[in-house]
Amino acid sequence: MDKKTTSLIKIGIIGDYDSERISHIATNEALVHCSKALNIHVEIKWISTDSLEKDVEKQLNEFNGLFCAPGSPYNSLKGALNGIKFARENNYPFIGTCGGFQHAVIEYLVNKLNLGDLKNDEEKSIFITPLSCSLLGETSKILIDKTSNLYNYYKEEEIEERYNCNFGVNPEYEKLLHNDGFKIVGKDISEEARILELPNMKFYVATLFQPQLSSTPENPHILLIEYLKAVIKFRE
Repeated sequence: MDKKTTSLIKIGIIGDYDSERISHIATNEALVHCSKALNIHVEIKWISTDSLEKDVEKQLNEFNGLFCAPGSPYNSLKGALNGIKFARENNYPFIGTCGGFQHAVIEYLVNKLNLGDLKNDEEKSIFITPLSCSLLGETSKILIDKTSNLYNYYKEEEIEERYNCNFGVNPEYEKLLHNDGFKIVGKDISEEARILELPNMKFYVATLFQPQLSSTPENPHILLIEYLKAVIKFRE
């Protein structure tokens, strides 16, 4: 393959950038080195959640892929959900990690299943609850559903990933999500949801772990590579 970059993709990151937050720095770095591994140049733009309270389509339709970043509570719950809704309803390649995972779940329950009209971050505790064990700074095993798209990426039934969170899906809503099509395709050994996907979309994955924390130029994370492949295809 020609070593020169052959094309440009544009990624919009839904989140409120903090230059001192390790996960935000890692998100930028991982997208850059994963794109280089694919011989692609990536242009990254962070979109603050409060700016997404209006004119969502105008702000997001310039991108080839969308990413919901860690770092909740966001400045605007409404803005974050608006951005995720745009990605889901318009079949944009999308990945949400940690806080992005949590808000992808909330967005689906609120907008797809019409289970509420959240006004503030306190109200999201209906759907997102404390984990049985904290995963702040932890690396933990995940069991992968062999029938999932996710398994086609990893080619493994058991993986280990890095986390930095205390909250996950309220178990009372897991079956509802799964049965409606937002499939739980990765669980920990206690059967708690860790990865969800919408299998019929171009790429729509939510992970409670943060793949950007373990991705390196020498070993780019497979999930981010597959996400960027979907972004390239979407752009074309």
